[in-house]
Amino acid sequence: MGQLSFFSAESMPPAATDLSGLLAGPGQLVSSAGKARISVVVDDDYRALAIADMIEETGLDAEITRSEENHPLVRTGAVDNLRALATQWTKGAVKSVPAGWVPGPRELRGWVLASGRIEADGERFVLGLDPHAPDTHSTLVQSLMRAGIAPTLVGTRGTTPALRITGRRRLTRLLENIGDPPPGAENAGGWPRV
Repeated sequence: MGQLSFFSAESMPPAATDLSGLLAGPGQLVSSAGKARISVVVDDDYRALAIADMIEETGLDAEITRSEENHPLVRTGAVDNLRALATQWTKGAVKSVPAGWVPGPRELRGWVLASGRIEADGERFVLGLDPHAPDTHSTLVQSLMRAGIAPTLVGTRGTTPALRITGRRRLTRLLENIGDPPPGAENAGGWPRV
């Protein structure tokens, strides 16, 4: 891709808060007995491997299994380290975007790994949203705008809501933030291109 931006995902030190990018997409949180676990079901093995690597870079253990529908499922262990993140991302038992949340490079990378895909024409890229948390969708539009990437909310009447990113400048900004693709991402249409 060329030279990475100073603000790219590779230039930032890993932290448990990086995993909030998974929660912006289809990721789920479970809290119990003062501990929390993050899990996400993805559509491709390359995504599961890359997310597991990202989790392990934060110092947490990652496990890859299969969902009931036989899709790759990646999850952390139930740990104290994720309790603060769980508190920020839930209201009661419902997923909720923290006020003023702005995804940084590593959070954006996690979101792309969890649910990013090129649309059919190749000139648009979408970041999947959680269909079970519709109250987060408009807030995530604002979050992405604060990160300098103006999206369009699409698919809200169906089962695949997403934020669509269109235009060379916006796609370039996203690419500068998320860094190089993991093996398999480009061939699977899971990484933006300009």
